Amino acid sequence: MGDDREAVPTPDEIQARVGKRLDDVAKILAGALITVAGIMTALGLSSDVVFVALNNKSWPIYVASLCAILAIVCSIVALLIHPTRRGNLWETCVLILGVVFYMVALSVAVIGAAKAADGNGRPNITDVKIEGPRSHLQLSFDVHADGVEMWATIQVYVTATGADLDTPIRGSVDDYSSELRPDDTGTVEQRVSMPMTLPPEAGGISITALNASNGTDDLCESRSHRGPTCTRIRIP
Repeated sequence: MGDDREAVPTPDEIQARVGKRLDDVAKILAGALITVAGIMTALGLSSDVVFVALNNKSWPIYVASLCAILAIVCSIVALLIHPTRRGNLWETCVLILGVVFYMVALSVAVIGAAKAADGNGRPNITDVKIEGPRSHLQLSFDVHADGVEMWATIQVYVTATGADLDTPIRGSVDDYSSELRPDDTGTVEQRVSMPMTLPPEAGGISITALNASNGTDDLCESRSHRGPTCTRIRIP
């Protein structure tokens, strides 16, 4: 009768099998950068938005890219380690570190994609038009903002100013004010059209739009992440 017992693997064969499995993990980590880029693309982060995020020094994009690169470095180092008993131990330690970098890269990539693709909540004033004589002006303009929090508002003010275009001539009373709420996607889109009658001492019109969630730095010249947008028009 033949011997049906399975041959017992030698220690070298065991170490070789363990080394092969570790190498398989290392090969998975080698695609970390592609995986991170795929997640960002799936969440709507196009190349144009990536460049904007990098220009704005968006830290999640930098952290995700750095961690993905470190995961790749760990995978390359692991593949170069010889599959001995001690080598497998070192390879395991390197791969654990690589997996940590890999998971951090994936997590931060989701945060970065959501932050960059969702907008910044800053309002913009565009398509400003003034028609009619000074005594019966018709002012119109568009207000737009992306990424506005659901509980926040975009506040818009229109005021007649003096010759310096900064000082309101009617005290604290605005000729127009509104608080615009975002829709379900966090977008504010409003076309404002209003008549204005400027007194003789008026030198122009000031339009201000600001994100009410900021609470500070409401000056037009302030260096703030969500500073206001200001438009000043001199009226002859």
